[in-house]
Amino acid sequence: MTPAPLTPAGALRRIAFLLERAREPSYRVKAFRTAATVISALDDAELDRRVRTKTLKDLKGVGDKTAAVVLEAHRGEVPEYLVKLEQAHAELTPLADDAAALRAALRGDLHAHSDWSDGGSPIREMAEAAIGIGHDYLALTDHSPRLTVANGLSPQRLEQQLDVVAALNEELAPFRILTGIECDINVDGSLDQTDELLGRLDVVVASVHSELRAPRAQMTERMLAAVENPHTDVLGHCTGRLVIGRQQRNGTQRPRPESEFDAEAVFRACIEHGTAVEINSRPERLDPPRRLLALAADLGCDFSIDTDAHAPGQLDWQDAGCARAVECGVPAERVVNTRPADELLARTRG
Repeated sequence: MTPAPLTPAGALRRIAFLLERAREPSYRVKAFRTAATVISALDDAELDRRVRTKTLKDLKGVGDKTAAVVLEAHRGEVPEYLVKLEQAHAELTPLADDAAALRAALRGDLHAHSDWSDGGSPIREMAEAAIGIGHDYLALTDHSPRLTVANGLSPQRLEQQLDVVAALNEELAPFRILTGIECDINVDGSLDQTDELLGRLDVVVASVHSELRAPRAQMTERMLAAVENPHTDVLGHCTGRLVIGRQQRNGTQRPRPESEFDAEAVFRACIEHGTAVEINSRPERLDPPRRLLALAADLGCDFSIDTDAHAPGQLDWQDAGCARAVECGVPAERVVNTRPADELLARTRG
């Protein structure tokens, strides 16, 4: 289906969204997002002048391909490149009816990152993308301070972020950005942020990012301590595996095996302490594996189907999580982000 015409900046952002969704290289995405920022800063008269005088490419951040998109959109056309991307990437394999119903029931996403940590886009862009795909809320869960490689938030930076989110929520209402964090689970099972700040957040996703090859007993105790912490709302990507390896310095891509732990003990603790098990929809994670997801469903766990998005287009990855949830017997009523924001917050902040 041919997309409807967009403004020039809107067309550039839509292209970036589709490229992100398809896991295209970040430099390609950045070119379109940068151009969108530049073009959106122009008023109508200046944009008209640039088009008329053929000086779009004189603007820093606008190149041949992005200028062509602007020109076509300015004429009221759907840019040719956007049409190709819509055809190539927007129509993925359709979900089965039951998975599609679950996807339609999701009200939001409880795991997403912005450029405050290792995400690629500002908070507003992430929120606007979530609105665009029909969400009612998005939990902003940038990394905690221990993860310095991901520019984790110190207590001071997290407090600043809370003020930014409060201001954005006034502008974007009724959509809501939920305050949150993806908190590192320390080796001793404690959480990598102050209790005072954790108590102020709407959503705390607790995840292991270090010592992933620790002995089974040690990893089990570590995860149990985190799950039992009253601040923990969601247990993030529980095995830490990567089914698609990250690029190594020598150019190879090396998958990462699962961490070893007593899954039944950890999942039973999740039930006892009201911690949801994350169904992480990132293509390189798809965590938990099906056998563990089925075990958690059989035991009676609650779940959160999340994208772990680091860019706006990645917020559209929940299809994979919904398909896996249905395949493994997860009922919609046990997926916490099918609930309205107020009901969800009664759970996470109760």
